Amino acid sequence: MFQRLLNLPKKKSCFLFGPRGTGKTWWLKHNFPKALYLDLLGSDLYLELLANPQRLEQLIPLDHDDLIIIDEVQKIPDLLNEVHRLIESKRLSFILTGSSARSLRRKGVNLLAGRALTYHMYPLTCEELRSAFHLGHSLQYGHLPAVFSEPNPAKYLSSYIHTYLKEEVLQEGLTRNLSGFTRFLEIASMSQGQVINMSEIAREVFVSRKVVESFFSIAEDLLLTYHLPVFTKRAKRRLVGHAKFYFFDVGVFRTLRRVGPLDSAEEIEGAAYETLVLQELKAMNDYLDLGYQLYFWRTSNQIEVDFVLYGPKGLLAIEVKRTIRVSPKDLTGLKAFAADYPEATRYLFYGGNCREQIEGVQIIPIAEALQNLKAILNGKR
Repeated sequence: MFQRLLNLPKKKSCFLFGPRGTGKTWWLKHNFPKALYLDLLGSDLYLELLANPQRLEQLIPLDHDDLIIIDEVQKIPDLLNEVHRLIESKRLSFILTGSSARSLRRKGVNLLAGRALTYHMYPLTCEELRSAFHLGHSLQYGHLPAVFSEPNPAKYLSSYIHTYLKEEVLQEGLTRNLSGFTRFLEIASMSQGQVINMSEIAREVFVSRKVVESFFSIAEDLLLTYHLPVFTKRAKRRLVGHAKFYFFDVGVFRTLRRVGPLDSAEEIEGAAYETLVLQELKAMNDYLDLGYQLYFWRTSNQIEVDFVLYGPKGLLAIEVKRTIRVSPKDLTGLKAFAADYPEATRYLFYGGNCREQIEGVQIIPIAEALQNLKAILNGKR
């Protein structure tokens, strides 16, 4: 199996959040074999603790001096009060996994008042995949761990989406309109990498704008989607005001995005390239604790840079193109950004094979860029 970049403290309580299928459970069992593991997906344990959260203490052996892992803790939010008590009174240490801190906060529950650190697990990164990384496979099937072990990754991804809807949305009662939410996910996939038009999506899903807004909140709560805000610091020109939208994994996006004779293969491939870069940027930034905030930049006359990273290590501007040859037009956004932010380090990740520099822009083949993202984000190029 793959060596993950995630590191958790050995004796400190923490939350570990991430979408289903990113490998949280397997990784925890492998790295903490002596921990007491309590899985709330098991119906008997779930019903027992749902009826009486205080039963948790009785499930922990008196001589247990290792971690206690509670999987899918968001299923019984009241359990966090008992965890908090045991941390304080018994000096026990917990790892609590779930799909989202945001969904727990919406329920107004106790997030342990700062006594537990928060970590995230993402789909596999290129650095974790190492020699198993192949750009074509990644662009089609993404980086959920199972797509590298399942004999039919396309079938797995289709099943994954169905299971997610069934287990997370239906069982948690997040919406009564499951068919509408299913349509929403498919329609939303057509907005991948674009500024969201709520009214247009509502018309295509046949629901109100308010319902679509709630669907976006559900998807974000489950960590299925990202919203990328506009970079507006020290803005010198008029910019667009709305965020861009992405599913968290390119394989999930490609599975949801229906393809027919009226669809543009170039448009879908372009969105896939951007999605792969974004999921890598988010994961590496978090795992390496680099402290970047991620944005995009677009002026009111549609001059754009796909990704802007701003943080203590500097200001980076990254444009992603699937083209195999770079033309002057491909550099338009980065040149405009440099005019406003001359201190920015600029990159173009593209589908060709040669690395070069044009007008201060580092032009790097996308596979090479992703495999060397750690150095790029650390300013080593």
